[in-house]
This record gives sequence, structure tokens and C-alpha cells, in this order.
Amino acid sequence: MAVVVEEVKLIGSPSSLFTCRPRVALNLKGVEYDFLQEKWWKKSDQLLESNPVYKKIPVLIHNNKPICESMIIVEYIDETWTSIGPSILPSDSYDRAMAKFWTAYSDDKFPALLRNLTGPVPGDIPEATEQFIASLQLLEAAFEKCSKGKRFFGGDEIGYLDIALGSHFGWIGATEKLADVRLLEKEKVPHLVEWYERYFAHPAVKDVMPTTDELLAFVTEVKSNFTAPAN
Repeated sequence: MAVVVEEVKLIGSPSSLFTCRPRVALNLKGVEYDFLQEKWWKKSDQLLESNPVYKKIPVLIHNNKPICESMIIVEYIDETWTSIGPSILPSDSYDRAMAKFWTAYSDDKFPALLRNLTGPVPGDIPEATEQFIASLQLLEAAFEKCSKGKRFFGGDEIGYLDIALGSHFGWIGATEKLADVRLLEKEKVPHLVEWYERYFAHPAVKDVMPTTDELLAFVTEVKSNFTAPAN
């Protein structure tokens, strides 16, 4: 019987926390892949051909077939490589629905909340901080329900919601420094702080998640390119 050699490529950027989502999923499954790095200011022909609709990273290319949007890619990885690594989506239909609900919540809320604290024209910092912490407290309650007393939102192992939230929580350290605020405090969200520390120390995560200093350097690079005079 001929052995089928799978070709797996991921188009993305090391500084993109949405790119980290499929990278973590691939690591959890133990799937080898080629990482094709994009520059945020110059989109490659391969990216434009692979994602002609949104023209955004990340894009997974599996045997020459592109899959776009970070959490759709995560779900595809889980459904494609079922025989290796842990299951990423919960097997129970209710638990799966809750994981997708809180993922939708975090994708809806956190980018705007972070922009309010660090955008080019920051709003009311105390109010924005209060809103951010209120969202964290909702997730604190969600963790207690979803984790069922275990280590991660997904249970004993990292799951779908852990991967989704991790991409937003990666910005917390950089946001705290940029806005000079405290967001993730053990006195207010103790379970979430413990989850955060476990998640970012996990072998599937720690080597692909950009550090706070790397994200701050990325912000500086973005600002310098926006303000640089055109040639």
C-alpha cells in the first residue's frame, strides 16, 4: 500500500496571536507543518491567492486546499487528525455549544476593549479598564462551569475555548504596559489567573506565543511604518 504524504502549510506571522491559534492546535495534535511567514505590511501572492475574500492571515493549506479564519482552521485540524493528539472540541454537544458561545463572546468583546485602552486615540482609561475587568469576571464564572474543576476550559487538556481565549490574553501583558493599568489580578479573577499561567506554560503554547516584549516591539514597528513618510 502506498504511503500518502500529507503537505501541511500555515501562512501567518509570529506576532499574530490569531496565527497562534492554529499553531497551538497543530502542536497539540503533533502535526508537522511548514510555517510561511508573512510581513503585516506586504501581503504575499500566495496569501492573496489562498484567501482572496478577506486577504488575511492565518491560512492553513492542507494538500493544496486552503482553509481560512483561525477558529475554522482549529476545528478543521481537530476533525482531520482525529486519530492523533487530544480532541480539541468537546464531545458533548452542550459543552461544544458553550465553548463556541464564549469564543464568539471573546472575539466580539476583547479586540474592542483592548483598542479602547491602547488605540491611537484612547478613550476613558478608568472606564475601559472597568469594562475589561467586568468581562474577565464573566469568564471567571465561565471557567468554573466549563472546566468542571479541571485545569483548562477544555478539561484536563487544552481545548477549543482555551485556544480562542489565549489569543486575546496574549495581549494582556502588553496592554498593561502600554496603558499603565492592571487587568489580570488574582484578587479579582483567581481561577482565570491560574488558567492563564498554566496555558502559557504549556509545551504546545509557550514556543509559539509571542512574549510581551515581542508584542511591544511589534507595536513600535507598526507605529513607525504608519508614520514613516511615503517614498
